[in-house]
Amino acid sequence: MTPLHLSFFTATSCIGTGLDATLAALRDQRGGLAPCHFGDVKLNTCVGEVPGLEALALPPELAGFDCRNNRLALLALEQDGFASRVREAVARYGAQRVGVFLGTSTAGVLQTEMAYRQRDPQTGALPAGFNYAGSHNPFSLPGFVRTHLGLQGPAAAISSACSSGAKVFASARRMLEAGLIDAAVVGGVDTLCLTTLYGFNSLELLSAQPCRPYDVNRNGISIGEGAAFALLERVPAQVADDAILLLGIGESSDAHHMSAPHPEGLGARLAMEQALASAGIEPSQVDYVNLHGTATRSNDAAEAQAMAALLPSTACSSTKGATGHTLGAAGAVEAVICALALRHGLLPAGINTTQRDPALLVDYRLASSMQPLQYVLSNAFGFGGSNCSLLFGRGDSGDASNAASRH
Repeated sequence: MTPLHLSFFTATSCIGTGLDATLAALRDQRGGLAPCHFGDVKLNTCVGEVPGLEALALPPELAGFDCRNNRLALLALEQDGFASRVREAVARYGAQRVGVFLGTSTAGVLQTEMAYRQRDPQTGALPAGFNYAGSHNPFSLPGFVRTHLGLQGPAAAISSACSSGAKVFASARRMLEAGLIDAAVVGGVDTLCLTTLYGFNSLELLSAQPCRPYDVNRNGISIGEGAAFALLERVPAQVADDAILLLGIGESSDAHHMSAPHPEGLGARLAMEQALASAGIEPSQVDYVNLHGTATRSNDAAEAQAMAALLPSTACSSTKGATGHTLGAAGAVEAVICALALRHGLLPAGINTTQRDPALLVDYRLASSMQPLQYVLSNAFGFGGSNCSLLFGRGDSGDASNAASRH
């Protein structure tokens, strides 16, 4: 594929608001998971909550979009000057030439949960102020971002479970390559709600401790909330050495089971192979893999089999031990973490993991290190076997000049 440029990006999660805070937490191996005190939830688990969202107000003209998910989206959009950079892109290309492709798994379902608690006891009617289209509807997120940023290009919500925030890059790439847009806002947002907390609890997948990916004693996930955005554009003629390029994308579908991955990691391996092949990169060139690494027994084992078959000696870790599993936002949050890793030469540790499972034959890193990185791979695998892998590289990797010569 023709490389694309992540010209600007930002992320907010329980480890920090914006890039500087996120990078500092990764360098310090500091996580944001804590015992759950969300609403009136009574579960023995840890979550990654972003503080202050209850008090955050949307602008009056956007009140119809009000929900926890869109409040987090607004908080993230205003970090690192991201919203201003998008508006500069509008000035360059025109509002109709900037697309919006965003991933989410539950959107503003919390708003619906609260509305059902306030039904009329006689008629069962929902509160008059409840606005499904502006909150719970999956398109609420791209609709809100599109309106807030003044965009008029194609827009779509991608809801493919935990691969949602990665697959948006593929959707944007297809639009860019078709010549329908000149830039795209891509990313993902997911927030805490009762549906996911009690749902994963019913599957017996929640850990009582901060999750421990790839640990011999791993026993489940920690749900987090997060938001990440990137502005995706064609590669310009001149790019900085530390520019971040999207070089390859791989998508696959196990269709093995509704909630369990293929036991041999077939879909995961196919997605990683496709990402490398589309970039023309050999497995030996990859410096780091940000694993999907949910800390469940079956998911980590399946992904490890795929890694052992394709990238057995490549350094890897799961940053979900720090952020928790941000579900539909995970692919976008971890893509930004990969961008930070490339830009700053940081190989992030998988925190909370203390004893690597010897049955998982991968080079899982327990301590962060500073070293030059050229290529990194980010994995996002979802329920139903929806898989996506993204390969990123630096501007000085040699691929930037090759991309510019194709235009």
